[in-house]
Amino acid sequence: MDLSSVRGTGVGGRIRKQDVIEAAEAKKAQAPAAPAAPAAAARPASPKLEPSPLRGQTVKMPRIRKLIADNMMKALHSQAQLSTVVEVDVTRIMRLRARAKDAFQAREGVKLSPMPFFVQAAAEALKAHPAINARLNDDGTITYHDVENIGIAVDSEKGLMVPVIKEAGNLNLAGIARKTAELAKKVREGGLGPDDMSGGTFTISNTGSRGALFDTIIVNYPQVAELGIGATVRRPMVVNHPDLGETIAIRDMVYLTLSYDHQLVDGADAARYLADVKARLEAGEFEGELGL
Repeated sequence: MDLSSVRGTGVGGRIRKQDVIEAAEAKKAQAPAAPAAPAAAARPASPKLEPSPLRGQTVKMPRIRKLIADNMMKALHSQAQLSTVVEVDVTRIMRLRARAKDAFQAREGVKLSPMPFFVQAAAEALKAHPAINARLNDDGTITYHDVENIGIAVDSEKGLMVPVIKEAGNLNLAGIARKTAELAKKVREGGLGPDDMSGGTFTISNTGSRGALFDTIIVNYPQVAELGIGATVRRPMVVNHPDLGETIAIRDMVYLTLSYDHQLVDGADAARYLADVKARLEAGEFEGELGL
């Protein structure tokens, strides 16, 4: 404390101890009140989980669940399955979608989700990587398909359904979006027919639809490969800016997992396929199809 500002009450104006204490208390009283501590950020409410009525029950396995189980076991016992994962920057695609989605829905009659971008990139890459879009036959021969019939794994109340987008490699984004919406509606309303579920040569599973970063998928037998799409997450990444050089930026990132039968597909084959899918998605050259 600056003693020159203290008024002394002692003999001859001397400053006493009591004068210093009183001056300090007066200054403290005049000081502005400390700002109130900010309210704690609202925490997300914990979900209320209700016990399932299946607890303690023994029930017959539903027919669709039995078919799924048999196919999963056949896939694992008939194939040497392996998974390879890459990380993809889909920032450009997310921005293109945000710009185009309203006009796209007005023009095409369906919503533009990120899924058609992944389907188109996957289908285009299959044309250059025939071992990913093939089948091993019981007689020891290999069939390399000349069409990209892509199954879309869908979680439904009845179990895992895999309706097929026929000739996806010949469809544009709008065609893929319309066909995906049509099949999804059939899944919801129970209208899938045998033709909708047959003829698939490759499968895509959106494992990130419930927040999973990636999954080690079981291949949809007798196909030899399946692509899993993880959740898109915004996080800081090192990017090479043309003016700033290496810098940190917030980007939309996603993991892609390719599970495959190692009897036919080697790790290098899988890596090359994923590299081409990654390059297509990161380039994000879809403006022409979106009318931008």
